[in-house]
Amino acid sequence: MDVEGALRATNRNMIVFDLALGTGALLAPDATLAVLGHERPSPDARQLFRRSGPVWLTFAAAHAVAHSRSRPADWWALAWLRGTEVATEILWSRSSAFSRPGARAGLWMAGAGNVAMALGFGWLARRPPRCRFSLRRP
Repeated sequence: MDVEGALRATNRNMIVFDLALGTGALLAPDATLAVLGHERPSPDARQLFRRSGPVWLTFAAAHAVAHSRSRPADWWALAWLRGTEVATEILWSRSSAFSRPGARAGLWMAGAGNVAMALGFGWLARRPPRCRFSLRRP
């Protein structure tokens, strides 16, 4: 798989990931936080987490649009969206409620992943559109 194929696969995976995260935050915040390594949340922490659900669902929609249309503007939008998330997980990792081993490191890796996606999707935005169908033989 080439770089472009890997970025497109990552984009498809992020549709599913952000859809699951957003849905989980809205409908099952305690269980979703537990999967992330967070202790049982206080009522206010639960509601703050639920508040992020629509944001993640918006990210899922943006990834789906880029997947279906694959226009440079869509890839630029994703690059900017992911760029806005670079530091959020790193800041969140400072919460004392992340007690499971590796949870904090996972959030740092999520920040690094957002850097990679922002750069990669920006790179896709600058590439000439890939022709899906060709009359030429390979």
